[in-house]
Amino acid sequence: MSFIQDFDEHGAWRKQFALRLKLLSEWLIDHDLMQPGVRDRLEQLHAQVKSDKIMVAFVAEFSRGKSELINAVFFAGYGRRIMPASAGRTTMCPTELSYDAEIPPCLRLLPIETRLQPQSLLDWRSAPNKWERVDLDVNDPKQLAKAIHKVAEVRRVSRAEAASLGFWNEETPEDNPLPGPDGLIEVPKWRHALINMAHPLLKQGLVILDTPGLNAIGAEPELTVSLLPQAHAVVFILAADTGVTKSDLTIWRQHLATLGEGREARLVVLNKIDTMWDALSTPEQVQLQIASQRTDSADILGLSPRQVLAVSAQKGLLAKVNRDEKLLEASNLLELEAALGVGLLGQRRKILTAAVSSGIDALRDETGRLVHIRARDLVEQVQELEGLRGKNAGVIKQMRLRIEQEQADFDASGAKIQAVRSVHLRLLKDLFDLLSATQLKTEVMELARALKQPGVKLGVRRVYGHTFDRLRAGLQQADRLAGEIQSMLEGSFKGLNAEYGFSLQAPEPPHLAQYIKELDLVEKSHLQYLSLGNALRLAQPEFGERLARALMSRLRVVFESAVNQVELWNKSAAAQLDAQLRERRRNFGRRIEAVSRIQQAAGGLNERIRELQMQQAELNLLDAKLTELTDHLLASPEEAPAEVALA
Repeated sequence: MSFIQDFDEHGAWRKQFALRLKLLSEWLIDHDLMQPGVRDRLEQLHAQVKSDKIMVAFVAEFSRGKSELINAVFFAGYGRRIMPASAGRTTMCPTELSYDAEIPPCLRLLPIETRLQPQSLLDWRSAPNKWERVDLDVNDPKQLAKAIHKVAEVRRVSRAEAASLGFWNEETPEDNPLPGPDGLIEVPKWRHALINMAHPLLKQGLVILDTPGLNAIGAEPELTVSLLPQAHAVVFILAADTGVTKSDLTIWRQHLATLGEGREARLVVLNKIDTMWDALSTPEQVQLQIASQRTDSADILGLSPRQVLAVSAQKGLLAKVNRDEKLLEASNLLELEAALGVGLLGQRRKILTAAVSSGIDALRDETGRLVHIRARDLVEQVQELEGLRGKNAGVIKQMRLRIEQEQADFDASGAKIQAVRSVHLRLLKDLFDLLSATQLKTEVMELARALKQPGVKLGVRRVYGHTFDRLRAGLQQADRLAGEIQSMLEGSFKGLNAEYGFSLQAPEPPHLAQYIKELDLVEKSHLQYLSLGNALRLAQPEFGERLARALMSRLRVVFESAVNQVELWNKSAAAQLDAQLRERRRNFGRRIEAVSRIQQAAGGLNERIRELQMQQAELNLLDAKLTELTDHLLASPEEAPAEVALA
């Protein structure tokens, strides 16, 4: 099965999940079970699946065939090249291909001059008027390819301007581009490109990141610090005839080997194996040479040989366009697609399913608890009314007075419940302060100042280590405080359960320790820039500023994710308490109404007991239906029935 077929299946699962979630929401509303806490869970699940993006990043030195590989795997259906893939340097700026239904098909280009300004790439994404926009006609392959070719545009600038933009450094002449006869330097015209188009794979959540070569990667730290670590798969392309060159190894060590373990897929592609198809060698000899290159490359990069694949992107594209099955098999392109499908999508679906499963369990617990409360209240009402059989009007009147007194006592106890809320909110404020953007900025301030100072940055590595130590300590403190709040909640809920007969249960606490691991990855991905090999580049104040901005953007995402998890936990606890208070007040109203009806009609007692027993039977069906619907959410498309009846 090809990568495209695997991705189609993943897209089908996401669509069916969204449909099932919508049906469940409607069912919950119809049966008055859509409480605020339940709604928050549903919204989180919907957002998780809807925004589930799978980013595949293609990284290589110049002229290794990245864009051709993208054309072959993803865009062969157009019958021609879509990404520029001629000889020499083609992709001059990082290019993201994705789909957003709210934006018309277009190419957006961020001018290279924005590097001279303090905003990060993340900030520029929120300023659409600063990007040059080119509309795309996705039904016209020729127009599409011509428009996208703009990502290859360059400018010719003086050495001084090239230096200020990060493409020239007198101290490292071996990394500098060759000046033209007029002394001018060729630099990319654009800093970043965003392509929005309704390609079937992009519509299903695929994001493709096509990166430029070594010089441009190093000059844009935000690319390696933020974008590459976010990629779910990194495809590193080498030339099959040369294997791992010195510059390839530099990219690997500085930008990819530091991504850490746990990447869902890191694949190395030995491209252009067709250059080794030698008429003077037998097919067996050619295959032995290719196998040898795969083994040698795996050893040098410290990978398993199965992570190194040998393909011909150009022949694979040609074979797909001409429907040449024999050439397609010889190109080995299908082997790469299978590796992407199994490695990337298999792992991604496993992670998403685990996250969704956890959310559905919490949703089922919260909704099931509400059904249980109603069922328990019905049992108590039936027992209460059964006790009235054969009693006179005076006893019935006395019962009504007792219920009204219970109601008054419960209403008067509001101060005790409010005290629980107050303590909870005070502790939460301290927790949110620890995770706030203000606190983050304070902790990073010293490092940002050290990175931005001119000249060789002595001691910056020490400041860097201390900064991350403080950030980790802050998250550990937040994690401990969350544990204290959880203990307080459990104690308070236990007391309220004993005093008022509630069935409150403290929700699963936020797991903030996972964000400490993310901090470790951020620290590791930056560490390369503080090495002796980068000392001269780091000495440039403008590069230090770009590095500081990239770091802050990445850290902000980590801390915002932690805050979101704490907010969901808080809402879940508060909504549960609100729901049980509301149900208890409703229960008092129902009990008083039942006694009133019995007082007014002699036959009202038996009639009311029968009504309550029918409601009990309906609640049992409701509980079974809730289990069925939530089980249905977890089923894969091939396992699930086409429809579930919503009774």
